[in-house]
Amino acid sequence: MNEFSIPMALVDFIPVLFFALASILLMSDLYHCMSKGAFALFSAGVIDVTIAGALKAAWKLMYAAGLCNFEALDAIFFPVQSIGFLLAGIGMLTMLVQKKSNASLLAAAPPVFSGTFVFVGLMVAGLGILDAVLCILCGKQKKPALIALFALSFLCSLCMGYLSSRDFAQASMNWIAEGVNVVGQGTFLVGTVLLHKSGLSTVSLRSGGESA
Repeated sequence: MNEFSIPMALVDFIPVLFFALASILLMSDLYHCMSKGAFALFSAGVIDVTIAGALKAAWKLMYAAGLCNFEALDAIFFPVQSIGFLLAGIGMLTMLVQKKSNASLLAAAPPVFSGTFVFVGLMVAGLGILDAVLCILCGKQKKPALIALFALSFLCSLCMGYLSSRDFAQASMNWIAEGVNVVGQGTFLVGTVLLHKSGLSTVSLRSGGESA
């Protein structure tokens, strides 16, 4: 039996909010650098991730409040979020290498597999690409210190991948996972905000620096 409480369920919404805010900033700042295909992939990915996280938190809240155990909201979390992260990562990578067509990327979308391990792998791959591109942008903005924030965010995501294989029926494991997730998405948001303040919206990938 799961040991969920209402405060625990409410805390689960915090990293979702952090990620959503960071994603909005990135979409706004990097729109001018992205082709339509890259922006579509990135925006679809981050929307998938946000929805998956919000639905998982909603499931936990309904369960803790004794309303119902809406199992479908829990079951779709890994498939939707992992594919979302992969799409977001591909969108960022596409922007970086200045791809003009996303046809081949769409054709390479991950097939449907069963098993948590596969989805964790896709999620880590997408996050790795996403954070790697952001670290490159930190270098272009001459803000190397911000790389540590995105590296910490990625490390927390790796920890979440490990924790996902543990028994989440215990309250202690849920609190640990939520704490790691809050730190991971919190550092992602802080890094994005600082990158935004450094003038990310003016970055020019063609010149390798900021536009005039």
